[in-house]
Formats: sequence, C-alpha cells, structure tokens
Amino acid sequence: MNDTGPASADASVFRAVLHPHRSLSPEGFLILMVAIGAASFVMGMAFVLMGAWPVMGFFGLDVLLVYIAFKLNYRAAAAYELVELTPRTLTLTQVAASGKSESFEFNPYWVRVLFSERHDGANRLKLASHGREFEFARLLNDEERADFARALTGALNDARATFTA
Repeated sequence: MNDTGPASADASVFRAVLHPHRSLSPEGFLILMVAIGAASFVMGMAFVLMGAWPVMGFFGLDVLLVYIAFKLNYRAAAAYELVELTPRTLTLTQVAASGKSESFEFNPYWVRVLFSERHDGANRLKLASHGREFEFARLLNDEERADFARALTGALNDARATFTA
C-alpha cells in the first residue's frame, strides 16, 4: 500500500506498508481444512472397516498438524514494515509478528537505495548511508521488491529536490 500526501516539511512525501503475501484467504483456509478433514475421515473409516482402527488416529493427527502449520503461517503474516519519507527524514519501522517494533531513521539526502539482483533472479534491497547497509523488504517477493525499489528511489529523488529547493 502506498499513500502519498502533500510535500510540506513534516508531511509524508511517500508512505508504504509492506506486508508478506498470503495467497490463501481465511475462507479458503476453512474450505481447505474441511476438505482435508473430510478426506482424512473417509480414508480413516476405510481403515476402521478393514480392522486397522488405530490408523484413524493418525489421519486425525495429520489434520491437526496441517491446521497448526497454517495457523503459525498466518501468525507470521502479522509482521510488516512501514517506510515513511518526508523531506527531512526516511523512517523504516519493522514490526515483528509478536508486535515488537524497531525504527531506523535516515537522512534522505544521504541515504541510497541499493538493489542487487543475482543471476537466478533473486534480489535484495538495502538502504545505505555513511558506510552502513541495512537490508529490508524481506517480506516481499522478488518482483514486488524490484517494483518497490524503483518507487522508493523515485520518491527519494523527489524528496531531495524538495530538500535542496
């Protein structure tokens, strides 16, 4: 999500909230769990009818483990990064799934966006200032990270023009 506003000294020139992508909606999760549960029940009943009743418990355990794995995945999706740029500061706030947050501030005149791409298409995005590099946007996939690097570079160039004007 990207919200842009007026370019006053304290107003955001660029603001983006970076969330990890989750392709399965809560409704899709419910449908998937019902399908897995039904399939496990039917197969488990087949084993019960053959006399191998303990196998039914393992099918139930499989459903429980899939449910737990998805719930942990959704909990991790609560993490996000907030990138906010004003003519005077670039602030990066990283919020973990637990709610713990950490903020970093950079001078937009000195900070550089470093985008590096490997031969296999994987990439990394960093902010560099005064000899230090800080990697961010790990929550995004490679294509989204490339698009975000272009957008942030453009916003930084605009902020620098405002800063020097």
